[in-house]
Formats: sequence, C-alpha cells, structure tokens
Amino acid sequence: MAGTKKTDSKKGKKDKGESGPKKAEITVILNEQEATKIVQNSKVITVHELARQTGVKVSAANVFLKDALKKGIIKRVGGFSGHYIYQPATS
Repeated sequence: MAGTKKTDSKKGKKDKGESGPKKAEITVILNEQEATKIVQNSKVITVHELARQTGVKVSAANVFLKDALKKGIIKRVGGFSGHYIYQPATS
C-alpha cells in the first residue's frame, strides 16, 4: 500500500504542473497622452508612481520618463541609483 501512495502523489504533482493557473496579462503599452497628463498634474513623480497610476510595468514607465527627460518635458530633481524623482519642466 505504501508503494501505491507514492506513485499517486507523483502523478498528482505532474498533472498539477500541466494544468496550473494561467498568469494574468500585464499591460506594457503606455498611453503617452495619459502619462503626460499625469506628469503635468503632479508636483513630483517617480517611476513607480507613474507605473501604478497608468497600470503598466515599471520598465515601460521608466522608458517614458527617460524619453520625456530627453525631450525636456520633465527634469530630474532628486533621487539616486535609479530611484529618481522627476518634476514637470516649467515653460
């Protein structure tokens, strides 16, 4: 009997892996107009805050903020080692 229990548990583990739960989809496309509006209406913003508000990955928000920094839409006002704080550039 002990031998059959071990075999059953192995089968159960194998079946579980094949029919596991599906992962949720993560949005990676950032709506530029929405992100620009959020940045302009904020006193300061971080990569994580922008990602949370727009519902995208942190990497997508980081790409947007780096692009906006190059275009002069925002300026970096603080932070260090990748955790920067950005502020809308005043015209």
